[in-house]
Amino acid sequence: MAVVEDGSNGVLHGKYVLGRQLGHGTFAKVYQARNLHTGRNVAMKVVAKEKVIKAGMMEQLKREISVMKLVRHPNIVKLHEVMASKSRVYFAMELVRGGELFSKIEEGRLREDVARSYFQQLISAVDFCHSRGVYHRDLKPENLLLDEDGNLKVTDFGLTAFSDHLRQDGLLHTTCGTPAYVAPEVIGKKGYDGAKADIWSCGVILYVLLAGFLPFHDENVVAMFRKIYRGDFRFRSVAVVRGEETRRETRDPIRNDEAGGDGGGEAGSGGGGCILIDEYCRVKQGKIKETGMGLLMYFS
Repeated sequence: MAVVEDGSNGVLHGKYVLGRQLGHGTFAKVYQARNLHTGRNVAMKVVAKEKVIKAGMMEQLKREISVMKLVRHPNIVKLHEVMASKSRVYFAMELVRGGELFSKIEEGRLREDVARSYFQQLISAVDFCHSRGVYHRDLKPENLLLDEDGNLKVTDFGLTAFSDHLRQDGLLHTTCGTPAYVAPEVIGKKGYDGAKADIWSCGVILYVLLAGFLPFHDENVVAMFRKIYRGDFRFRSVAVVRGEETRRETRDPIRNDEAGGDGGGEAGSGGGGCILIDEYCRVKQGKIKETGMGLLMYFS
């Protein structure tokens, strides 16, 4: 990690010209920037060290850097370089101009061929991460970006775990993720397989792409978790729910042991048509069955 002086007059380290702000979060702001040497436009994520240290998340920040250096894939946002000053950490990342996949869903559910294309790219990226022992743990449409050609890019590896974080039982035990997208076992506090938890989130994303709304939603988080445990969802008619199809998940991702519950079990609902994610899944008696890394969503 290169050590630099904080930029002045919008120029960082005599190398990057900082432009307009693209977004911001609790610990960081993201700017559009241009490399003066190469002319390349990048997304510059500027992280406030003091805030990260006070929150006890410096190890998590280091982990995010390690992960982004490790996972080089066409459908994952590329990290060009990392720099640091006394007060800030700078991530020079691939600039993805097409916005969040969530913005597409806000316009309504997607055509099946469009949803399939995005989903295949998502699975390709997630499978690559898993092959490197990396588990994202916060997959959701807000963390999926689109470039100008419509290619999907996975971003935000802040809650990532490595395979060396597994306990002696071979499972992860830190409760984290965004409530509407987490798998039942993640909030059950009994340990979970990071790869399977990611694939559950992918299944929820697929549902949202095709339906235009979340399968599990409630203003009360505990009530939502109960729905997730029971697999309490229906593939409703879009006409019935027009106007409240999809909502941005505004709650902060859950971390550590903030979520309660000791439920579990099989999710599913009876009904008509089905969507098969490759050969990963099988359906039996109207319930979701899991084989290896996949889900089959069986809609009423």
